[in-house]
Amino acid sequence: MGQINLTNLKKKAGEAVAEPKNDEVNNHVHTTYSFSPYTPAGAAFHAWKAGLGAVGIMDHDSISGAYEIIEAAKILGIASTCGFEVRVNMYGTKLEGKKINNPDSENIAYMAVHGVPQNKFPLVEAFLAPICVERNKRNRKEVEKLNELIQDFPIEQIDFDRDVLAISNAGIKGSITERHILYALAGKILDQFGKGEDTVRFLEETMKISLSSKIREFLLDESNPHYQYDLLGVMKSNFLPRFFIQPDHDECINVQVVVNFANSIGAIPAYAYLGDVTDSATGDKKAEKFEDDYLDLLFEELKRIGFRAVTYMPPRNTKEQLKRVQKLSSEFGLMEISGVDINSSRQSFHCPEVLDPDFSHLIDATWALIAHEKLTDGDPDLNLFSKENPLAGLSLDERIFRYGKAGRLLDPSDPVITGQIREILK
Repeated sequence: MGQINLTNLKKKAGEAVAEPKNDEVNNHVHTTYSFSPYTPAGAAFHAWKAGLGAVGIMDHDSISGAYEIIEAAKILGIASTCGFEVRVNMYGTKLEGKKINNPDSENIAYMAVHGVPQNKFPLVEAFLAPICVERNKRNRKEVEKLNELIQDFPIEQIDFDRDVLAISNAGIKGSITERHILYALAGKILDQFGKGEDTVRFLEETMKISLSSKIREFLLDESNPHYQYDLLGVMKSNFLPRFFIQPDHDECINVQVVVNFANSIGAIPAYAYLGDVTDSATGDKKAEKFEDDYLDLLFEELKRIGFRAVTYMPPRNTKEQLKRVQKLSSEFGLMEISGVDINSSRQSFHCPEVLDPDFSHLIDATWALIAHEKLTDGDPDLNLFSKENPLAGLSLDERIFRYGKAGRLLDPSDPVITGQIREILK
């Protein structure tokens, strides 16, 4: 599909027909700095093309793509917000030993750090660097384990440096995930069999994989532009559990350490709610139980640990689940943030669910995040959660409302703080 970078962004935008601007926002887009078909500039471009008002970068164990998405958003006239995603262990909390929001690991949770001020990016890069080192030790072992599984198949073995490291942005402070490994495996299959019937026959007859009719149709279509990502999905379902190695606590550091760090730099630590899965709306989760049986305890612990927000994906859960989350967020004074994680070319940048009246506050929260980042970058006391904030005496809802108004007033192409914005914050 051709990568988009800052150099060719204006040309690409000039050639594209963008949808009319709408109120949709998405705060959870992955880029090539973790795993995605999109560079940061490409993520901004596709969000702009879809008519979104704001786009948020959210890479695993990396903030380094944020520099590019900020500049790309300015060029396109779309607002941006920056954060990172990280996995943490829950030792020392009342959630210790539970299955939380991670399908692959007990006692380990996903969390997001939203609203990172730009002047703190270097501190975040230094904080995440040792985590990536530890993760890559495990990545190499996982490739070795996967090679044992595929050694009898008529495909080439995977070389970590040549086939995995080389397709990542690890050399420029990006991270490597299991998806990189699976994408490399999909590439080996395509190298040997090409697109279409031969690959489908190999999967079904040699690998003994049962394909759904929909996936089978995708893989028989040689013109399918998402082919390698669709094949990755098949490999993820059938091979990830067989080569996955549980991360240790050098890689998934303690939740309190990450929350304390996020708060210290004026960012917003957010718990990523998954919720029990029955019939997965996004189709990427099997039926499984997660936090819903102990949700009250979870929120008590989030507040005690120092979380400032809960983030969730409206298409992934039922309204009943999310109304319960909304109620508890209000009771415990936690901000609600939305986003749909995009890491495949098949996914849409649209998230129409946020236009539902039940979720309209999530749009306000996005604009509040944007104002929070810009204001905190210039003055730490203007952190949305700072005790020194001139609005500290107001309720969280009122602060979000005012910051949301301020965020909407910012000019995306030149987001300076004007006197009008300062008036809102008095």
